[in-house]
Amino acid sequence: MNSHLRKLALVSAISLAMAFGTASAAPTEASQEVLEARQEAQIWTTYMLSPYLRANDINVTVNDGKATLTGVVEEEVNRDLAKQIALGVTGIKSVDNQIVIKEDFVRPGRTPTRSYADVVDDANVTTAVKSKLSWNAKTHGMDAQVSTMWGKVTLTGAAETKELKAMAERLALNTRGVLAVDNQLRVDGKPMSTIAPALAATGNNLADAWITTKITSTFIYSDNVDSADIEVSTTNGVVTLKGKVSSGAEHALAIELAQNTRGVKSVVSSGLTH
Repeated sequence: MNSHLRKLALVSAISLAMAFGTASAAPTEASQEVLEARQEAQIWTTYMLSPYLRANDINVTVNDGKATLTGVVEEEVNRDLAKQIALGVTGIKSVDNQIVIKEDFVRPGRTPTRSYADVVDDANVTTAVKSKLSWNAKTHGMDAQVSTMWGKVTLTGAAETKELKAMAERLALNTRGVLAVDNQLRVDGKPMSTIAPALAATGNNLADAWITTKITSTFIYSDNVDSADIEVSTTNGVVTLKGKVSSGAEHALAIELAQNTRGVKSVVSSGLTH
C-alpha cells in the first residue's frame, strides 16, 4: 500500500494547490494520477469496510481506467467480490484480477493499533448503542457515556436504579457488533433528566412516523431480531407488528423493544407469528 499512500499524499497536495488557485498549472499527467489515486482509495476503503475482504492481503493499482488487483484470499467468492467492488467505482472500465486463492491462508492477527475498519465498526456500534438508549422510554434521560474498542462496549456515568443499569447493559449487549459490555454505570438514586420527546409538539402523524422509524432502526441494530421479516406501523401511538420470526425468544424481544420505545402506548402483535 506504499504507492497508494504516496498517491493519497499527492491528492492532498494538489487539492491544497487548487485552494490557492495554482492548480491550473498542474500537468494533465498529475491530474490523471490524482484521479487514479482517488479510485484506488475508494476501492481500498470499500475492501477495508467489507467483513469478507478486510482481513485479506489485497493490493490495488489503477492505470487509465484499469484496476489491477493482487494478493491472497481464502475463497473464489471473495476474489469475485473484490472484482465486482472495483468495477463499481466510477471510471473503472476493466479489472485485471490477479488475486490468488489460498484455502489455508492464515488471516493476520489483531495488531496493537486498531485498523481503519476497526475504528469504523466501533464508531457504528457506539452510535447504535447511544441511539437505543436515547429511544428507549426507560433509559432516554440516563447520564450514560458509551465507548467501544474492538467490539467491547464500556458504559460509564450514572443510573438511577440497578434495574436501569441492567437494562442499559442488556440494550448494549443485544446490539449488532457488540462482543462484550463492561458496565461501569454507578447507581446514584438520582432521577434522570427530563428530556421532552422530539415528537411532542408535531402532531400524531409525525409522532407515529418517528416511532415507526425508531422501532425499525432498533430492530436493525439488534443482533437477535431479523428486521427484514417484521413490518412495523404506528397509529396514534399504537404499534402493530406483522411478519414471521424464527423463535419465541425473538418474538418476545421484538415486542419488548417496541413497547419500550418512547411514545408507544401499546403494541399489537397478533400478526407476528413464529
